[in-house]
Amino acid sequence: MDFALTDEQRMLEETLTRLVADQISPEQRRTMLAAAPNGSSALWRTFAELGLLHMPFSEEVGGLGGDGTDLMIIMQALGRGLVPEPYLAGLVLPGQLIALTANSEQQTRWLAPLLEGEHQLALAWQEIGARYDAFTVSTQATQQGGQWQLTGRKDVVLNLESAAATLVSAQLANGKLGLFIVPADAPGTSTHLYRTIDDQPAGDLTLDSVTLPLTNCLSEDISDVLAEVLAVGRAALCAQAIGAMEEACDQTLAYLKERKQFGAPLSTFQALQHRMVDMHLHLEQSRSMAILAATSLALPASERDYKIAAAKAYCGESARFIAEQAIQLHGAMGMTEECYVANYAKHLVMFDHYLGDSDYHLETVSELLKVA
Repeated sequence: MDFALTDEQRMLEETLTRLVADQISPEQRRTMLAAAPNGSSALWRTFAELGLLHMPFSEEVGGLGGDGTDLMIIMQALGRGLVPEPYLAGLVLPGQLIALTANSEQQTRWLAPLLEGEHQLALAWQEIGARYDAFTVSTQATQQGGQWQLTGRKDVVLNLESAAATLVSAQLANGKLGLFIVPADAPGTSTHLYRTIDDQPAGDLTLDSVTLPLTNCLSEDISDVLAEVLAVGRAALCAQAIGAMEEACDQTLAYLKERKQFGAPLSTFQALQHRMVDMHLHLEQSRSMAILAATSLALPASERDYKIAAAKAYCGESARFIAEQAIQLHGAMGMTEECYVANYAKHLVMFDHYLGDSDYHLETVSELLKVA
């Protein structure tokens, strides 16, 4: 496969590389994580000024018309710097759903300010016991007296605290899956907020007879659209993991060159050289799979889902392998917060669980092969 970036894409990559290097040092990242979640941080406003918030959306909804490769470039740079801003959870996933389902009035209310950096959103699709299946939903939506009423619970909603509103999937009386936009201050909502292992802000959302106007229903059948948007998210996650894997490998190699034992750098020990080679083999094979995922987004649904599931499964296994090797090659200090590679290891381990782990996607690949 002949894969090469265009001049514009190379410029985007160079711009992002400089931005991340300038603004996301380990100390700056710790400060950002310690601060209260804020949808209009200085870095988020910089994203808006550079057009990064517009990039993944079509020109018809006010975006720049970026494709899967453009999104891959952005996510890879964010992964390399462990950028804590919720680009995927707060912008891409909910924004793409609105772009594909909302009418012009709903887009003006929710999507336009999202692309301008004025607010962030969240997507609530997971439920306890569903095991990554976005279509096993117990949250119920019923229409009563010219209004919608939602009851249920959504788990592990990323960016919940900073979101001006949350997109919630719910089962309708006719058995179809609907999509509703629930403002953060809607009566009847309650949240349990926490941080994931890799310090991502998340929470559980409980809906207790939440009443919404009819205009807050984005769609009464999102099965195909939700599958499409989750495919975009999985491809983006693979690219983000590549950036993190690159940096974990680089930091580990630098440590082996610097640390000495028996008067010689660790990098001269053949056994450790072999382990670094294994890490880079996993990285490069995962890079190929991430490119495959990014370039498969425009394919027919069955072919798209097969290739992206395969990429997510492989990248998930590689991410865990590289995380474990990076920790072991750093020795005991690799387990400490002071050793920055530990942050990459935590992120790579959690990557496998976002939007479905390796086991889930291997099952998806198996099922799609049977159908084919």
